[in-house]
Amino acid sequence: MKLVQTTIAAMLAGLLAAGAAQGQDQGKADLILTNGKVATMVKEGEFVQAVAVKDGKVLATGTNAQILKLKQADTQVIDAGGRTVIPGLNDSHLHVIREGLNYNMELRWDGVTTLKRALEMLKEQAARTPDGEWVKVVGGWNEYQFAEKRLPTLEEINAAVPDKPVFILYLYGLGFLNKKGIETLGYSKDTQYKDGEVEIGADGKPTGKLIAKPNALILYSTLARTNKLSPADQVNSTLQFYRELNRLGVTSAIDAGGGFQNYPDDYGVSLQLAKDGKLTVRTSYYLFAQRAGKELEDFQRWLTLTHPKQNDHMFYPNGFSAEGGGENLVASAADFENFLEPRPDLPASMEGELERVVELLVKNRWPFRLHATYGESIARDLDVIEKVNARTPLNGLRFIIDHAETITDRDIARIKKLGGGVAVQDRMHFQGEAYWKRYGAQTRQMPPIRKLLDAGVPVGLGTDGTRVSSYNPWPSVYWAMTGKTAGGMKIWQDKDVPSRYQALKLITTGSAWMSGEEKLKGTIARGQYADLVVLPKDVFTMDVEGVKRLESVLTVVNGKVVYGAGPYQQLAPALPPVSPAWSPVATYGGYQNR
Repeated sequence: MKLVQTTIAAMLAGLLAAGAAQGQDQGKADLILTNGKVATMVKEGEFVQAVAVKDGKVLATGTNAQILKLKQADTQVIDAGGRTVIPGLNDSHLHVIREGLNYNMELRWDGVTTLKRALEMLKEQAARTPDGEWVKVVGGWNEYQFAEKRLPTLEEINAAVPDKPVFILYLYGLGFLNKKGIETLGYSKDTQYKDGEVEIGADGKPTGKLIAKPNALILYSTLARTNKLSPADQVNSTLQFYRELNRLGVTSAIDAGGGFQNYPDDYGVSLQLAKDGKLTVRTSYYLFAQRAGKELEDFQRWLTLTHPKQNDHMFYPNGFSAEGGGENLVASAADFENFLEPRPDLPASMEGELERVVELLVKNRWPFRLHATYGESIARDLDVIEKVNARTPLNGLRFIIDHAETITDRDIARIKKLGGGVAVQDRMHFQGEAYWKRYGAQTRQMPPIRKLLDAGVPVGLGTDGTRVSSYNPWPSVYWAMTGKTAGGMKIWQDKDVPSRYQALKLITTGSAWMSGEEKLKGTIARGQYADLVVLPKDVFTMDVEGVKRLESVLTVVNGKVVYGAGPYQQLAPALPPVSPAWSPVATYGGYQNR
């Protein structure tokens, strides 16, 4: 009996060792990461010491001793030094392609902690900007991140930069032009926009303030009239922005299109870089209709140019995956959240226009997503989707409701029944105070992440960067972990706040569902994409207030190091110098974590 027990114990020990070091019989590793606190994210509280990677995928996880058995002569071995390792972050709603084309000419106030410093940066950048070029701050900030807790005044902006045109974008609500900017654009008391107002002062001249009413058309139309980078600088800018995302731990992103982002023209730079194997963030994209009243024509044309998953979920570095239509399917369905103004009512024509586009997409098996902030809009959108589904069943075709801040319990159930998901962002981190001022104290979580998860609705977390929220995912993760705004206001009840594990799950496997890749990425387990991030602090135990300023010290995409800092700096591939030489990025970089 004792011999039998000993034999069984030995067998069990062998099975456990084999299970802990998954995949040891599958060949030797290209890369091994040792001495880490590796959060597999398969289940809460599960950590291993080491990871082996082969052919861009996780080969095995286990103890240092187990994984080092997979080492061969040319295996790259990296010591994590006891640091926490997590799966790469996946932004389920980021305007990554557009920002790539513009990043090098934008002064980012993201993360700046005082208005005084922000204005100093504006003045410094103007001094190095050549004549004929704009100085631009395009989203990613709000007044509550500043110690002064206020917006800049037009007088301060003009004093900082009197001789170069300046454009500053504030959320979805306001734009600021200095006097030189007004002059350059030729704005006058007669300048009018269908949706928006050029503020006129007592002297009958534009003050420089642009007011979005109710949507941001006036802001984006004005921005489109400023300067653009040359084609060569757009390539450089895209490379720099992707590296910036890698610095912040982003390894995947779903591009949601955007106003003035035309397909295929504005996608050429990113597509070519992807084909050349030079992009370092797995990218899928949705196509955003640009021509109000002619959206159906656009989608009919795009159906002949591309199709979903044409490059197998963008197996880096082989290309892109076009995921479907959205977030603007028809202009009449858009309900931009500008909490400085009353909620807009969608026109009566919306249902008929949306129905034709949704039916086209469903018949052609194109996933789609819809920008919908308010419950009133979501209810009408779902009426249309249900109507189409009755004639042409979705039958597992995925669709996403984006934002969903005030979605109702009834409509959560409808989305679940239809098989949809919800992509949420930290817009309330940036706009919670503005919402409270307009609508009063919040009594329920917005968006209701807890209720969505309890109902079994897939939820992915992102940023909606870069024109409104920042592209940095960590403030979004912080918001999901705390329910706090940038100004420190706690706007969720304790019962609604996810655990740290759950918050990270939202921006890993949760976001992967949004591109149909939840079986391919989001955990550190055998067969998953080898997209890994090493953090300088333990996100599971550190002071939660520090989470919003986390960044990576080592980022791996497809089993290759794409970013390194500190002890890992020499492992990262070199980038070309930032161009043009006067670019704000060359001086300040992007997100101001310093």
